[in-house]
Amino acid sequence: MKITGWETFLVAPRWLFLRVDTDAGISGWGEPIVEGRAEAVRAVVDTFFEYLVGQDPRRIEHHWQTLTKTGFYRGGPVFSSAVAGIDQALWDITARALDVPVHALLGGAVRDTVRMYTWVHGTDPDELAADARAKVAQGFTAVKVNLTEAAEPIPGKRDLDFWAHRMHVLREAVGDEVDIAIDVHGRLTTAGTRALLPLLEPIRPLFVEEPVLPEHGANLRRIVDSTPIPIATGERLFSRREFVEPLAAGIAVAQPDLSHAGGISEVRRIAAAAETHDALLAPHCPLGPIALAASLQIDFATPNFLIQEQSLGIGYAEGNDLLAYVRDPSVFDMTGGRIQLPTGPGLGIEVNEDIVREAARTPHTWRPPLWHHPDGSYAEW
Repeated sequence: MKITGWETFLVAPRWLFLRVDTDAGISGWGEPIVEGRAEAVRAVVDTFFEYLVGQDPRRIEHHWQTLTKTGFYRGGPVFSSAVAGIDQALWDITARALDVPVHALLGGAVRDTVRMYTWVHGTDPDELAADARAKVAQGFTAVKVNLTEAAEPIPGKRDLDFWAHRMHVLREAVGDEVDIAIDVHGRLTTAGTRALLPLLEPIRPLFVEEPVLPEHGANLRRIVDSTPIPIATGERLFSRREFVEPLAAGIAVAQPDLSHAGGISEVRRIAAAAETHDALLAPHCPLGPIALAASLQIDFATPNFLIQEQSLGIGYAEGNDLLAYVRDPSVFDMTGGRIQLPTGPGLGIEVNEDIVREAARTPHTWRPPLWHHPDGSYAEW
């Protein structure tokens, strides 16, 4: 079998899809994307196929090693995301050629269902509580919330008390049997996060995510040692090597993104590294259906898996439902906030190519928000 060609599709709301074709009539799909930098990833994907066309797609590891190591400059989100989408597509092709799901090639399923969480929204505490109750009524047993939007690096008492109040209202709204994850999104300094965490401890969060920016990973041990709250991070880490310091610092949850961190091949290695540090895996995935399908294949085959993010209900994708891009949306049906083991070949989904091509006729140009503090200086998004 040989790779004969490829196509990329920029589709709303902010995704990039990749189709890889072979001379055996089998095509595979991947989702290579850096949100807000889709065009750059697309360009790198195109250059990688200068090497890939004519190659056997089933030599997945060989191609992964070649793509990540050929060239003097290595790594970074754009390169690793281009590799990630290609890697997903090659796993899809290989498993389809054998008529098995990808998880069968990863050692087989270790669970029958995967627990999912959804996002809840509302700056006003009552609005947040109402949204949370609605999501729990849909069957979710775990929700995640952004702590705040733009924040002072070292917040004052007023902000700290308000954020803690919002989280207490959220806890009261969902009760003690629903887990709450809190995303700080790297918007606070180490000192700011350490001031915040004691106020969140009575809420008993499932985890607090990205307590500091990834470039301040050397401070994670101080944060971990300062609180009983499980600490999670990893959506902006792009290789197993970048997880060395956070895992050694004692994070409880590793959150690589299968469309950023080298795809299925690298995330399975990150999961194994996390297991040796008594940490769990919760893949980051505010993306499209291909990324979610790839994440689920890893989830079902990973012993130390915790919970899976997904973009249904995330807020930014209103009117651009990920389910529209697949022929059979039922593969993502949830019962009690859980997805059943996918049994279809490859990534377990059939992409609705007609819808993808139609959407790509009006490609998105999504860019992340640009926030500023009241004094005009840059604020972390």
